[in-house]
Amino acid sequence: MTLKRLLPGALIALATIAGAHGADAQGYPSRPITVIIPFAGGSASDVVSRIMLERMSRSMGQPIIIDNRPGAGGNTGTLQAARATPDGYTLVGSGSGPIAANKVLYRDLGYDPEKDFEPISPFAHFHIVVVASTKMGINTLPELIAHAKKNPGLNYGSVGIGSSQHLSGIYFEQVAGVQLTHVPYRNIAQYGPDLIAGQVPLGFQWLPNVNAPLQSGGAKALAVGAKTRLAALPDVPTVIEAGLPEYIASGWFMLLAPKNTPKDIVNKLNNELKAAIEDPAVRARFVEVGAEPAAIPADEAGKFISVEVAKWREVITKAGVPQIQ
Repeated sequence: MTLKRLLPGALIALATIAGAHGADAQGYPSRPITVIIPFAGGSASDVVSRIMLERMSRSMGQPIIIDNRPGAGGNTGTLQAARATPDGYTLVGSGSGPIAANKVLYRDLGYDPEKDFEPISPFAHFHIVVVASTKMGINTLPELIAHAKKNPGLNYGSVGIGSSQHLSGIYFEQVAGVQLTHVPYRNIAQYGPDLIAGQVPLGFQWLPNVNAPLQSGGAKALAVGAKTRLAALPDVPTVIEAGLPEYIASGWFMLLAPKNTPKDIVNKLNNELKAAIEDPAVRARFVEVGAEPAAIPADEAGKFISVEVAKWREVITKAGVPQIQ
């Protein structure tokens, strides 16, 4: 058969495929959406993601299924999302570790945060809370610094290497002039009992990760790494009030789709995310767990990632942290 005779049929087939693709995007979503959370259930990422995604699910008229896939500081689940079919039905709610810092910390993630995703938008920022086990008998940030200088190597826990909690510990060492030991956890739920027991007596954590130890009296919040106090911890001073004004530290979460997800689906998800976090009920629940809601246009989200990668590269390089793997 000649090329001339094949061409009209080929054009019809391409038109049909393009039309079907457009129709799929226009009718999106027509079935449940899965969102991979690359951290354990009950972690800060899990808590805020469920709050927002539950609101998005109601608005979009389809279930949104949370798939917790922790491991390697969030890299495992993020990699699985990067390899998913780019049809808008598999997304990832990842954070500043696997989407920014880990690009510098790891030699090979298996994915490139700046090239392998269609970023939708950040949706939550978490300011670091400096916590200590009550078994230490420490009540203020200056007391902690003095104790750490006399007892180098105190353990602090995080959700993994490259997480903002890990890097916030490194930053604390730089600013306070102390030496600490990082203890990464695959499942942050395991950290709470160790914090209470005093085995891993320190943390530079997001509030949801340490809420239970704080409420039980097993740990004490010494300061918040922000310029203003958290509404959820009104009695806890900021680092400025506590005498360490240089220590402003936070992390973030954002929603992303695999590379080549149709732009109209990405924009729809961006609009739905923005509407969700502007809902007063959602904002109130974010504030309760110490999160600051945020959203930006989808076409600015890629720039946001690049700026964050550059920022964490400077922090990690200054600390002389060796690359992993």
